[in-house]
Amino acid sequence: MGIPVGGTAPIRPVCAEGDWVDDVLLKGDGREIALYLSGPVTRAELRRLVGEQQQRLAAAGLVAGGTVAVRLPPSLSCIVAMLAGWRSGAQVALLDYRLTTHEVGKAVARLAPQLVIEPAVDVTGTLRGFFDVDARITPLRGGRPAASEHALLQLSSGSTGPSKVIGRTAGSLLAELDRYARLDGFPRQGERTVVLASIVHVLGLVGGLLHGLAAGAQVVLPAWQSVDGILKAVAAGDRPTTVLGVPSQTAVLAAARTPPRLPQLRRMITGGELVKESVRERFTTGYGAELGVMYGMTEAGVIATDLTGADRPALTPAPGMRVRVDDGEILLGLPESPYVGLTDPARYVDGWLRTKDAGSIDEVTGLLTVHGRLDSQVSIGGLKVDLSEVEASISALPGVSEAVVVHGTGIEAFVMVDEQAVFDGLADSLAARLAPYKRPRSLNLLTELPRTATGKPVRNAEILRAAVRSAAAAPPAQLHTAGETR
Repeated sequence: MGIPVGGTAPIRPVCAEGDWVDDVLLKGDGREIALYLSGPVTRAELRRLVGEQQQRLAAAGLVAGGTVAVRLPPSLSCIVAMLAGWRSGAQVALLDYRLTTHEVGKAVARLAPQLVIEPAVDVTGTLRGFFDVDARITPLRGGRPAASEHALLQLSSGSTGPSKVIGRTAGSLLAELDRYARLDGFPRQGERTVVLASIVHVLGLVGGLLHGLAAGAQVVLPAWQSVDGILKAVAAGDRPTTVLGVPSQTAVLAAARTPPRLPQLRRMITGGELVKESVRERFTTGYGAELGVMYGMTEAGVIATDLTGADRPALTPAPGMRVRVDDGEILLGLPESPYVGLTDPARYVDGWLRTKDAGSIDEVTGLLTVHGRLDSQVSIGGLKVDLSEVEASISALPGVSEAVVVHGTGIEAFVMVDEQAVFDGLADSLAARLAPYKRPRSLNLLTELPRTATGKPVRNAEILRAAVRSAAAAPPAQLHTAGETR
């Protein structure tokens, strides 16, 4: 069991910067469409729904300085629940609805919320973009009020290790919204954002949902996160449209054989790993739209961007974000540590957060280039090997759709390919491209790579090996990387 982060006595409302929900997120003409899920939701309707949920939370015992965990799938209910919690002056913890019962139990033990908001009935559907759900509010015995002024608690993705509890104050979220507002080319009032990234994780939450509400851009959740579902969501409105997602979703769209003409589609912006060059070319050529990229992390939100793809792979630090590189590591200037509970004290020192990402800054242009994780460097026979270099070399091979390289008993590669012949010739192809000490000791074939809730490939060797064993025990499947349609 983790260390609970709750306190023992109520504190003042976490909304120390004023009523930021009303003043920033719910402001505006009530007739304007704020959200579009199964149908349009005006700002007046959203305000009404949030107020009604706020009353239900109060009836369940929530007061300013209280704590509530929201574990709902992408839905109007999820959006209303988090806004109602913040409007009540409470600390809101967001839990991904895809977590197992065991994982939810561990998270609740760490966070100790007073209330949990969950679906009244379990939901399923891997490609669903949103759900129609009724929310159930459950008071928890032993739940504790907030011990800090963080408005938001999230768990890190856990792609490389155990999750950390990350806190964001209202001031931190407002500062990130200000950075988005100052980004040239990010959705503005009168435009639309089709949000594919999860709205309970930082990219979809702040860059998609909260920015859209604050800026007056319509926030659209597609009914289905398939090629057809996403394209229908884009085509449903004639306003300038931006798609916000992750690289794997770009690959799904790029795989469409004959993309439709969508003049309203301005660009897609992805967070996470850099999109493969071949995927980028297929997307930009097929749709006649730009493909931008963002670098960020749960601890701070958006850090640097290249919204047009013109500077690939370099990025421009976001307005107001202090970034420097120290001994090859990217550091962020933050007013306080984002971590809640026990954590590595060396991670945040003298106002600077160590990201554990390798990077460099061009002294002339000021552009930032992210080179991968610092912990991707391992020693093989006394020689340094950068696993990200090996991974990039494999991913660049024709017919390889995706690859993850980790270090366990040796260098291990887990790959997705277009056809069996590509995998059969992989060892020979790598022999011509990598020195012997850099080559993977084992090559493993997967039809799907395990991913975190945010869509990042898992880099835990044990989980990857388990996926290989599971795939070997399953009936043979056709190797195919194109997106499923509906």
